[in-house]
Amino acid sequence: MIDLLYHRRSTRKFLDKPVEVDKVKQLITAGLLAPSSKNNRPWEFLIVDEPEKLKVLSYSRHYGSSFLANTPLAIIVLGSPEKSDVWVEDCSLASLLIQLEAESMGLGSCWVQIRSRSHDEELSASEYLRRHFDIPADKEVLSIIGVGYKEQERRPRTEQDLVWDKVRRNSYDSKMKF
Repeated sequence: MIDLLYHRRSTRKFLDKPVEVDKVKQLITAGLLAPSSKNNRPWEFLIVDEPEKLKVLSYSRHYGSSFLANTPLAIIVLGSPEKSDVWVEDCSLASLLIQLEAESMGLGSCWVQIRSRSHDEELSASEYLRRHFDIPADKEVLSIIGVGYKEQERRPRTEQDLVWDKVRRNSYDSKMKF
């Protein structure tokens, strides 16, 4: 697992190659297997693979979503606040598992934050997506995960990339030594 974490990097450039249906199912299976508070499983996933709809996704935010126009697959991660007061955390766990599963299959992925972000000065990114994808009012949009075959491989992280100064032991005043 640690090796997978060292290799997973955000990917925004993908080959012009669709993600096979069995791989899409495997990605969604990873999300559905995520842990959740009280086993409420407040997530839902909207799979987008039509080029016109991917282009619509690419305009969801002023900055950070344009790469979705050239992504072969996107997964909109939805949550149900009425099911759980920690739907954001639960849906984030499911999203992370989808991204790790993508990496394990040789696919790249990148998270696009939607919750609490703007589409423009008048419309939230969530409301923009709600209008274009018929998302019901009782669902909240957490994020979009772009997925595809990587155009190029990025260098994996190394031990030197780890910031051990952020680790404490028993008290904030005491740094952990390994």
